[in-house]
Amino acid sequence: MNIRLKFFALLRELFGEAERELEVPAGSRVADVWARLVAERPVLAGLEGAVRFAVNREYVPADYELKPGDEVVFVPPVSGGEVQPMIEVTERPLSPEELIAAVQTPEDGAVVLFIGVVRNNSEGRQTRYLVYEAYPEMAEAKIAEIAAEARRRWPVGKVAVKHRVGRLEIGEASVMVAVASPHRAEAFEACRYVMDRVKAEAPIWKKEVFADGEVWVGAPELAPEGEGR
Repeated sequence: MNIRLKFFALLRELFGEAERELEVPAGSRVADVWARLVAERPVLAGLEGAVRFAVNREYVPADYELKPGDEVVFVPPVSGGEVQPMIEVTERPLSPEELIAAVQTPEDGAVVLFIGVVRNNSEGRQTRYLVYEAYPEMAEAKIAEIAAEARRRWPVGKVAVKHRVGRLEIGEASVMVAVASPHRAEAFEACRYVMDRVKAEAPIWKKEVFADGEVWVGAPELAPEGEGR
């Protein structure tokens, strides 16, 4: 099937054209087209996380499935905008130093860092471990929206958020939020706001595994298949 690519700003200069017809296999996703462009111009790998995807003039996630005739635009960082330094859902262990370095600037007199840690109990039951699952593309987009909202509400600088997925053992960090600001009061308020909103709105799910069962937080605990029938 055929789609149409349109290039702007940096990407237009890199490819030397404003638009292009491209034939792609049925079922292709936006990320597949981006991968083809990166293979053609490897320097684009440096824009990973900074470029947004749009199809038919609407922003879409990387796994959006394309249809014949779609108009696809890879939106480079816009003038006056600022790419969040670090918004990520990841299986890798989290590093507080990494988040602090991502947000701190010479203008900041405060950096507030929140770390959520897996504890060994929940509502009187002994926790063995946790399992986190996410819809990564949507979760990262939602977290970026929340971070941008915090920056509009308080005079803070950069905001960084990382959230783990997969199996986490007792004592491991599951989420980190870092906020930098000239003054500590605003940094504390913005950090709490971001964490509360991420917990309530980002599509990230937590399973608590106990010695005598398991439950997805927020959902009823289900009996094993075959029981209670």
